[in-house]
Parts: sequence; structure tokens; C-alpha cells
Amino acid sequence: MQNNKTVIDFHIHLINYDHLRETAYQWFGRMFETQDEFERYKEQYSDPDSFCKLLQENGVDYAVILAEISPLVTGLAPNELVRDFCTGREELIPFCTLNPYVDTDLASTLDHLCSNEGFKGIKLYPTYNHFYPNDPKLYPLYAAAQNLNIPVLFHTGSSIFHGSRIKYGNPLFIDDIAVDFPDLKIVMAHGGRGVWYQEALLMVRLHQNVYIDVSGLPPKKLLDYFPDLERFSGKFIFGSDWPGVDIKRNIIDLCSLDLSQEAKERILGLNAKKLLGIE
Repeated sequence: MQNNKTVIDFHIHLINYDHLRETAYQWFGRMFETQDEFERYKEQYSDPDSFCKLLQENGVDYAVILAEISPLVTGLAPNELVRDFCTGREELIPFCTLNPYVDTDLASTLDHLCSNEGFKGIKLYPTYNHFYPNDPKLYPLYAAAQNLNIPVLFHTGSSIFHGSRIKYGNPLFIDDIAVDFPDLKIVMAHGGRGVWYQEALLMVRLHQNVYIDVSGLPPKKLLDYFPDLERFSGKFIFGSDWPGVDIKRNIIDLCSLDLSQEAKERILGLNAKKLLGIE
């Protein structure tokens, strides 16, 4: 809660994957002085109750928890793991994931996950799973997501993890999807980080149904990356990309930006509330 306003972290990963590749393990552990300290932290926040307490301490009311199946790049946090972590905790909002090379019936699988297992959105990893977001084979998935009225969150831009292929992360691929599915809720994680900030902003300007999640970006730099942030604050969403960052510090830094209070409130929670259907 920030000044009695809702705060939603739209981009959080589990700290304890079923399998975590070494490069990802080292990245997440870089904030700790020793491996033992990191392991204790992992154990503590692998417990959903402890994690919910952490959110409360950091001023976060709701958090989107992301499944990830990226064996070539980061590791495995399957849908079942995220589902079980979030079950019975209304402040945790589970997002599933699907891989077009593995999941053959994307539409039916997504419908089952959302209708029967409680998922509220889907995260796709084009740069980690090596596919173009506008590949027609994904269109049945987008049609299903549009019918379910759930957000589709795309990784866009760069990644530090070995095995990523950045070419799949260009926000311009979102243009086809936004045109062909005008009622689909589309969110671009990281806003084209590193190479495509202007392309990401163009998608936001052109398409009513496209948003940017600022996770993985230092908040103090947001006005450098997006000078028109105030003007388009209705299309930006706060996300931390935990566990690799300090959530509270990111919130404080965002609130220190030269933006109106209304813009900050939209970015920190109001826009995400609308996308997630939170009353």
C-alpha cells in the first residue's frame, strides 16, 4: 500500500524453481554475500506465507506470480508449482506459461488452466523458447486468451541469461497481434529493454490494448527511457522482477520520479487492477 493506494507487482518469479540453471542461480544469488545466505533466503521465501509477509512489508497488495518453462535458458517453474504456491492466497495472482514447441493444443490447454486451475493470465517467453510472438501457430492461444479476457504478458527486449535469442524480443512483433486481436490484453514486459524502448512506446501509442510492464528496468531511469511517461502513464504497469531486485527500493525510486501523483498511482496499481479485473 502506497499512500493508501493499491500497489500491484505485475512481475514476480518464484525463488525456488524445480530446476534452476547455473547462470540463473548466480544471477539471483548476486545480492547475497554467501551461498549459504542465499540458500536460507530461498528456503524462507519458498513458503507462501513467508512470501506474503514479505509483500506486506514491502507495501505490495497483490503480486503476479509467473510460471516459467525455459530449460535452455533459466530453468523450470512449471504451472503446477505456481498454482500450488498461490492456492488459497488472494493476494497472489498466478500466471501460467505455454511453449509452442511442447504444448500442441495451446487454446484448449490455456482454457483448462484458466477455467479449472485458477490461472489469471499467461506469460510467454519468446526470447527463451525461441519463437516469434506473431507466429500464426500462436493465434489459437491469443483467441482463447481474448475470449477468457485474461492478459498475455510477453518478455521483450534483452536478457542477460545465456541461451537467450534477443531477436525474438522486438516489440514490433506485437503489432500484428494487437491488430488481429483488438480486445486482447497485451503487456510487454521490460518495455523492449536495452534496444527497443521507442518501438515499445510506439506499440502503446498505436494500440489501445497494449501496455508496458517496467520490470527489470531501474525506476530512476524510466524517464530517460520513456520521456513521455507522464502522458502515457495509463499504459504503464509496475513490476519488480523479484527475486533479483529490492521491491521496496523500486517502489520508492518510482515514487521519486518527476511525475504527477495521478500518474504514479496509475503505474503502481490502477492500470494493473483494470487488466486483472480487481475491484
